[in-house]
Parts: sequence; structure tokens; C-alpha cells
Amino acid sequence: MVVDDSAVIRGLTSRWLGDEAGVGIVAVHANGRKAVDDVAVSKPDVVILDIEMPEMDGLTALPLLLERRPGLVVIVSSTLSRRGAEISLRALALGAAECLAKPDGSGRIAGAADYRRTLIDLVKQLGARARLRRSRESGPAPVASREHAATRETPSADARARLPGQREVATPGAGGLAARGHALPVQTARRPGTEGAKALRSYSSVPPRVLALGSSTGGPQALVEVLSSSKDVLARVPVIVVQHMPPTFTALLAEQLGRAAGVPSAEAKEGEVLVPGRIYVAPGGRHLLVGRADDAVVAHLSDAPPEHFCRPAVDPMFRSVAQVYGAATLGVVLTGMGGDGGAGALAIADSGGSVVIQDEESSVVWGMPGAVAAAGACAGIFPLTQIGGKLRELLRGSGR
Repeated sequence: MVVDDSAVIRGLTSRWLGDEAGVGIVAVHANGRKAVDDVAVSKPDVVILDIEMPEMDGLTALPLLLERRPGLVVIVSSTLSRRGAEISLRALALGAAECLAKPDGSGRIAGAADYRRTLIDLVKQLGARARLRRSRESGPAPVASREHAATRETPSADARARLPGQREVATPGAGGLAARGHALPVQTARRPGTEGAKALRSYSSVPPRVLALGSSTGGPQALVEVLSSSKDVLARVPVIVVQHMPPTFTALLAEQLGRAAGVPSAEAKEGEVLVPGRIYVAPGGRHLLVGRADDAVVAHLSDAPPEHFCRPAVDPMFRSVAQVYGAATLGVVLTGMGGDGGAGALAIADSGGSVVIQDEESSVVWGMPGAVAAAGACAGIFPLTQIGGKLRELLRGSGR
């Protein structure tokens, strides 16, 4: 379902998605009220939801959509402004699976092409996961009939897609709340103990001196959960966070994490000394690394090329942290599409440090945690609600 008050955006989005194999456009609406009234009838797996619309805006519609269609995936489309970023973070707190930053309107073809690629990847991967979960619970998800579809706004002929039949295997996805979209490799690894996964590592015997976290799709709320549930031990170490997000969004994310964790939190600055009890968030558009300066560890911001098509990326941060802290590194990889974090987690594990990942069931997408499991780099796999408790044990020296 595509919901946007702009006829141009509705048409473009419907055409982009309708041209993709395995994706069907079951409804197109110009405001949130029409979407809410129709969602239980058209039964979409995914809704692309604009924020600013007449009659009923996206934030008002979001919880109503989720209430009337349990298991629905909502992808919110917003702008790169501070207001857009604030609204996007509120939407994530209300249950949106992901927020996309719209192209800046400057007419840059690359920006629109990247946005399109990101949108398609998210719809395919999140939609496939939603259909799989729904089929496990109540059988295959029904599809709105063509007769019903004809009673609503109908996509143009070139935008009208084939209605979904068999569930498509998820295609590569781009992780994170991003201004640019990029194809990332899909990870098919399962948790240790199942086919294709490697055995768990032992936890480090060295007390952690840094906590480094990486996440993407679904990450903002996962980070809030983990840091708020481990706030009583965060004063022991500096906390470094890489979340796939564009500029403006990361500054607001840092503020949100600080409120949740009860410690100072901000985007990292070049050359600042890392101290315990403070959260350092990688700024959108730049990699965050750490290095030594005399007897201190300092932050370095890098404009090096994207990794896994992302900047900031988790891998370069993990590699630098492993080099500086070695066996005293405690890494965490949370929900996210793609494989970012897998190679960096292996660097941490090979240096003697410990890596904990979110389990598949509680992840919005198990791409990034799955990549760590496939690399044989993790010491523990936990539901999101248990990760904070494990971090408390490890940071207190009692969880090995």
C-alpha cells in the first residue's frame, strides 16, 4: 500500500515497486484516513507512509494501521530536515519498521535513484519476512481481490504490479535509516547449532574497557532498549555507536540514546578523548574510528569510501576498536540488513574480545547479526530484552 498526498510520488512509488517481481500494489491512497479505513480489507504486507498529509497525517495513522493489521510493516518516508528527523524517530517509537529520508528535492538524479533502490530493497526483504511470520501464525497472507482494488485509487497501467503469489526470497537490502540506498548482500546464516552457522566463541577473560555497538534497520529502538536496560554499568566504559543513518538523524539519535541511558551522549567529534560514561555516536556521512594519542584513546572521523555501501559503517569502527582495545573489547551487533559488522566482529573475536548479537526472532532483520554468526565471531546470541542484562554481567566481570 502506498500512502502519500503527492500524486507524483504515489505514481512513481507505485511504478517502481510494481515493476519488481514478487511485489504487488494492492492499494494507493492520498491520506492516512483512507489508508486506515482500507488496510483491513486490502491486507497489505507493507505500507509506504508519508508523514505530512491532509485529513490524517502519517503519525496519527501509524498506530491505527498497526492496530487494524497486526504484523504490518510500515516504512515511513520523511525529509532530511531536523523536523523530518524528529518525526521519523517518533514514528519508529510508535512501531514503524524503518524510516527513509526522501531525496532532498534538488533534482539530483543519483539521490532519487538511491532512494528508489533502498525503498525496493526494504519492501522486498521486510515484506518477505512479514509474510513468512504471518504464514507461520495463520497460513498464507490473503491478497486483496482485483474487484476490491478497483474501488480505490488504481495505479496507472505501467505501475500496476502482479499480485503476489508464492513468497519471494528476500533480495539484497540496504540497512538503516539512510538518505542513500544501496544493495547489500543478504545473509542466510542461522544461529549456531543450525546448518551453516559456526560454533560460539568463548567470552574474553579480560574485563571490557569499551562497549561498541552496531545496528541498522530496526536499530534505533533496539539501541534504546539495550542502553536503557544496562544504564547502571555504562559509567564503567566509553560507549561507541554506529547506526546507519544520514546527517541530522544521527544528532537526534544521540540525544535520544542519552535520555534513555541517563549519560551524556552526542555525535563524536574529531580528536576528542573517549571517556567512560559517555556515548559517542558516529555522525551521518562519516566513519567513526578510534586511535591512540599519547596515553588517551581519541575519536577519528573519516571520509574514506563507504563500506557495504554505508558511511558510517560498523566494520571500520569494529576494526579500529579491536586494534586499540584488543581483548578488552565488548562488541554488540543488533538488528539490521546486510552484512556490515561481520568482518569487524571477527577482528574483535580474533583479538580476544567478545561479541554479543541479537537473535533472529527479535530482530527486524537478521542480516547483520546473522553475518556475525556466519563468521563464527560471536560469543552469545540473545533476545533483545536479554542483551542489556548480559552486558551488565560482562561489564561487572561476572558474565563469562
